[in-house]
Amino acid sequence: MAKKSTQSSSNITNIRLEHFKGDALAISLFKNTTKLPTQYESLDRQTGGLITRALKLGDATGQANQLTVLYMPEKMPFQRLIIVGLDDPKEFKTNTLRQAAGTVARVAAKLKISSLGLAIHLLLPDTLAPESAAQTIAEGAIYATYKYSEFISDKNNNSLKLVFVAPTTANFDRFKKGFITGSIIGESQNYARNLTNKPGNIINPPALASEAQKIARQYGLKCKVFDEKQLVKMDMNAILAVGCGSIKKPRLIVLEYNGKKSTKKSATPDAVIIGKGVTFDSGGLSIKPTDSLVTMKNDKAGACGTLGIMTALARLKLPVNVVAVVPAVENLLSSTCYRPDDIIRTASGKTVEIVSTDAEGRLILADSLTYATRLKPRAIIDIATLTGGCVVALGNDRAGLFGNNESLIDKINTAAENAGEPLWPMPSGPEYLERMKSKVADLKNTGGREGAACTAAAFLREFAENIPWTHLDIAGTDTFSDEKPWRGTGATGFGVRIILEYLRSL
Repeated sequence: MAKKSTQSSSNITNIRLEHFKGDALAISLFKNTTKLPTQYESLDRQTGGLITRALKLGDATGQANQLTVLYMPEKMPFQRLIIVGLDDPKEFKTNTLRQAAGTVARVAAKLKISSLGLAIHLLLPDTLAPESAAQTIAEGAIYATYKYSEFISDKNNNSLKLVFVAPTTANFDRFKKGFITGSIIGESQNYARNLTNKPGNIINPPALASEAQKIARQYGLKCKVFDEKQLVKMDMNAILAVGCGSIKKPRLIVLEYNGKKSTKKSATPDAVIIGKGVTFDSGGLSIKPTDSLVTMKNDKAGACGTLGIMTALARLKLPVNVVAVVPAVENLLSSTCYRPDDIIRTASGKTVEIVSTDAEGRLILADSLTYATRLKPRAIIDIATLTGGCVVALGNDRAGLFGNNESLIDKINTAAENAGEPLWPMPSGPEYLERMKSKVADLKNTGGREGAACTAAAFLREFAENIPWTHLDIAGTDTFSDEKPWRGTGATGFGVRIILEYLRSL
């Protein structure tokens, strides 16, 4: 029987450290700390000097994500004290705090702790605002505790309650605001991860559309779903071509969030977010090797992230107008699938020669970009697991950032650094478009292996027209195959924090 995946709940309290009631309390230390910080003096006395002793013995080194677990005297209201390292204070970055929170939360989950107090912010520099500190801790801890276990029958159903502990009333309201924000962002990102992790026999284009309608009802969003008959009338021939090989026909999903009070019937969107939604990608007639077929359920990561962003916008009540556009298709082999040598007239009127049916993402994004440009938004941002070339270029640590507007590129890149999801700006100029020109059509859908991420972005750029546009190629960052102290494996939800950080800055 399918069951819900592991999640956590969160809360905030104003209480002295030594009075916290729960299973464990977490605090932090910077690298090379030898003297007990004044913030921990009262707690240390109540524990009989256990923190001081750990420092003298060198057990608590303060190195990044290094953990020391101290077991408390029976008189204490919590059983364990967990000390996590924040590394060198001179090189402190917000993401160090995010990872530290995740490291603590994952250890707590493994120890089957039910209630974890988080007080790892007490030594942070004054330059980090209370709201930012609490938000970062919530994001890191909630992200870390997620585990996809929907189809595992025999599993640990332990639920971890996270409690942000503020020992004084100073800045309590600001901490509370930040922790609530971080909790919403973390939960929305985990929602995206959970949806991405679902296999292709569960999530197909109509099922993804139903999920969008569900969250629209839940969060008060406007939702339109265009089926294959409507897509024909809209000349969305690229979307139709990619999806024609499956009995689960394509859908174009449009969600709308209006956070600005406007008297106009149709408010100008501050942004249109486009998420690539290939619910399973076999490659079509240009079929993928067997090993490459595994994990192709993740080719909908951009779409799932986009849905996660929309749930967060509604919960955060941000004063922005945002439209989400999700082309949902299944790229399969059949007697009705599209072929190499086909020529498709896209919704924009531009024609595209098909060289490879495995270069399908850019086709459905092309029609979606045309839909987006007709809304005349201030910006368009697309998120897509687009090219293996981006993985070759950047590996799994950064996603590629492309665009036609330097100001927007800079804003998205800044948002990425703040969100702890790093990007790397890459070119998509006319020299790359030259490789995408066809002898029998306006464009072709692949320009070869060399510079593949850049040529794919140059192709997309042709459909963004003159509207500021950025493209996030998340092909290398959409999934984790290895564990880290601060997070597990599976879908990442990469891009959710970036786009929300950008929208919150508007």
